[in-house]
Amino acid sequence: MPDLHHKPLPRVSPKHAPNVLVLGGTTEAGALAQALAASGIRACYSYAGRVQTPRPQPLPTRVGGFGGVAGLVRYLADERITHLIDATHPFAARMSANAIVAARQAGVPLIVLTRPAWTAQAGDRWQTVADMPSAVAALGGAPRRVLLALGRMHLAEFAAQPQHHYVLRLVDPPAAPIPLPDHHVVVDRGPFDVAGDLALLQRHRIELVVSKNAGGEGASAKLAAARQLGVPVLMVQRPILPARAEVHEVDAVLAWLGHGATLGVARGV
Repeated sequence: MPDLHHKPLPRVSPKHAPNVLVLGGTTEAGALAQALAASGIRACYSYAGRVQTPRPQPLPTRVGGFGGVAGLVRYLADERITHLIDATHPFAARMSANAIVAARQAGVPLIVLTRPAWTAQAGDRWQTVADMPSAVAALGGAPRRVLLALGRMHLAEFAAQPQHHYVLRLVDPPAAPIPLPDHHVVVDRGPFDVAGDLALLQRHRIELVVSKNAGGEGASAKLAAARQLGVPVLMVQRPILPARAEVHEVDAVLAWLGHGATLGVARGV
């Protein structure tokens, strides 16, 4: 991610000033919010509302869903949004799919700011699966000590494999009973470091890490720790979405905003 404190930021002419909606919730979205605020670009940051205490942002912020595609189309029209930026988590498939359709219906240009997917390195012991049901199926067999590094959204699915001891790392304390008979909850918020994740895996004698291929630096420490300890990783691939204009750098989004945008196409990227 660019160093936003030392690199000059482009400014948008007031005559053509955009009004941006950022679908956020990621580290990259936070960096983008800082850049937009520093550039004087009018923007609103939207959280899905899945975290109890979302990080404050330097932009006007809203929390909660829009009510599907129709609700997002209405919001884009009511707020006179000129540009839509999807900087949600790579596994927020429903929101990303809704954004594609709503942007098209509303005639609002859309660009996606996402992090590159992780790729296996020398020493990694990865088993890659296509989706969460495949991950659950792959956990059949003898009991193991499993780090379930997936957040809280998919916990109920793993109740189909109750024989394991699950270590769950969650951003917030669970608000409802965990549907896994043998588990331990660790409440922590990233970014994480390798030393901390090495200690976590060793302390809980983890035999398998289950992870979404989220990409980025903030959650990659567990993969490096697993590599060092020879612990296998069950890696869930990202959901497949329709083709979109997609970039990996905040500067590319600013260039897109500064030089104009066309529907679904990122100029100069």
